[in-house]
Amino acid sequence: MTGNQLVEIVSLKKQRRHVHILRVGWHDTRALLNEFRKPLFVFFFALFVGGFVYWYLNNTFSDNEALDLIDMPYYMLAFMVLESPLEVPEEPYLIVFWYVMPLVTVYVVGRGAADFLRLFIDREQRGGAWEVAVASTFRRHIIVVGIGHTGMRIVRELRQMGFEVVAVDSDINKDAHDRLHDLDVPLIAGDARNEQVLQSARLDHAMAAIICTSDDYVNLEVAMRMRAMNENTRLVTRMSDKRLPKKFECHLKVEVLSTSDLAASAFAGAAVGAEIMETLHIAGLEYSMIRFIVRQGSFMDGATVSRIQEKEGVDIVLLHRENGGAPDVHPDGQRILKAGDTIVLFAHHDRITEILGRNEKGRC
Repeated sequence: MTGNQLVEIVSLKKQRRHVHILRVGWHDTRALLNEFRKPLFVFFFALFVGGFVYWYLNNTFSDNEALDLIDMPYYMLAFMVLESPLEVPEEPYLIVFWYVMPLVTVYVVGRGAADFLRLFIDREQRGGAWEVAVASTFRRHIIVVGIGHTGMRIVRELRQMGFEVVAVDSDINKDAHDRLHDLDVPLIAGDARNEQVLQSARLDHAMAAIICTSDDYVNLEVAMRMRAMNENTRLVTRMSDKRLPKKFECHLKVEVLSTSDLAASAFAGAAVGAEIMETLHIAGLEYSMIRFIVRQGSFMDGATVSRIQEKEGVDIVLLHRENGGAPDVHPDGQRILKAGDTIVLFAHHDRITEILGRNEKGRC
């Protein structure tokens, strides 16, 4: 890997951190709006629609001085706080605004304006309800059930890939919860066999779910519940009992990893349709070889082999095109990658996980 490639990787990681910060802020804002949508709707409805109605009635049916439409939101806000710059009119249909607008203020404040500001400022005290609200804003995320030692490593691996993750666990200690918070991963506290818990984790919008509790039969029950609720989400589960996996995979369309595959990277890769074939530790660094399919619209779709190798600092060791004959080992640099191609990459593990995330999420 050249010095220029290292500089590009560092720059890309900084950009990804900035994007991540913006994304977290966006989820927070959406959650806040979702939590307080009713009082906010009433407030803005009164401000703009009420302002328009007052302007129309005043300018059309009264002899009062004509008002500018652009000023009406300000006047409605002034009515709400009992500081109107206008003279009280004689018309009953206009006087009613002097009484209704203060009631709007009482409603908005009573329904939680103070809580809105407190939650916006103090994220630490939002609690479980807030994490459910944040999770409700996620789309194309990955659910991880069971946040033990393996589950936490899987969450960290997925976050490193750039995926949004929702954690589900019924009994998690404070230290693990704090680590999830540091990774910006909302925790849905509850039993994943409960349909309401899975709805809170937004299973209907998840791209994949990883079930990795230490109990095979709990994993089986959760997988059955998830498959009944969503036929399309990719499911990956941990299973130590060798009698179960084949029937399990066949009937429920679930990818099963045995106790010999408990590496977090194996679960993370399976969740996004990739296979981490080999991981090597050389001079204190971790390198991986991984096989995956180039996605439609991915940054690889339409790029040459040499461009990907030079820009991303990886080595494409094999390329196989569907209905294209035998796999091409060490393909020519001028070959153009296409959606649907199966490729095998070898690179530093951090590069592999980042490329997997970018490939799955599209062109970036």
